[in-house]
Amino acid sequence: MKKLSLSLLLVFALTALNAQDSTNRRSSGTDKKEARRQRVSAMIRQAEEGVLVYHKQSIFGAQARTNGYGLFYEMGRMKTNRKTNIYRLDFTEIKHQKENKVQTSNGFIFFGNPYIYGKVNNFYQLTLAFGQQHMLGQKGNKNGVAISAVYNGGLALGLLRPYYLEVIDPLNGQSKDIKYSQADSALFLGSSIVGSSGIGKGWNEMKVKPGLFAKTALRFDYGRFNESVQALEIGISGEFYSEKIPIMVRQKDSRFFFQGYVAILFGRRK
Repeated sequence: MKKLSLSLLLVFALTALNAQDSTNRRSSGTDKKEARRQRVSAMIRQAEEGVLVYHKQSIFGAQARTNGYGLFYEMGRMKTNRKTNIYRLDFTEIKHQKENKVQTSNGFIFFGNPYIYGKVNNFYQLTLAFGQQHMLGQKGNKNGVAISAVYNGGLALGLLRPYYLEVIDPLNGQSKDIKYSQADSALFLGSSIVGSSGIGKGWNEMKVKPGLFAKTALRFDYGRFNESVQALEIGISGEFYSEKIPIMVRQKDSRFFFQGYVAILFGRRK
């Protein structure tokens, strides 16, 4: 009888513990759902009020510069309601102000690829940046525009790709592709140019020039939803290289480049 009583008592205790555990799990699950609901409600309320609140953002953009064009990717992590740390990668091409595209003709018919007379190198830039986005003004409502200041800087890598022309060799009357050199300068700048050799030439002869850069801008975010980025960025930037960058023959080479730019941005926030 005692054994039976002890067994019943043990079964009762285990049942009570299991019931309590189930109650605790249900309570914990309810608490998590309630916390999630409150978090979602707060984000909806902030979005309606035009407040940008997020953990991180990923942005892609295209920019038109006063001396070229480019693409970029930016990752941001919000530190406070007003400050976001940003990490950015830009790839751009810089054009010399004296560049002028022409095409060879016999007076009636154009032939050959268009080319830039006197160009010796295509100049690309790859920049790796760290900086901050500082919120100046929230949207006020979901149809408003948030304004922020962006500033960053870091490493710049100048990439020089030789510019090739197709010319007629006066010795045999055959066409050939040449880049600028002292030996071929007469052909490269002469009247026997057929046209550009195309984008496929010179990639295996790329030269790298290291440098530094800094950038500052104003960003206008007009996206209607907190989780998406739709913005316009207007700014200026400058790069300084360890060596002068030759782009055009018979023009002054420079190691400092300064430009303004306008960019369109698209992305997501979490």
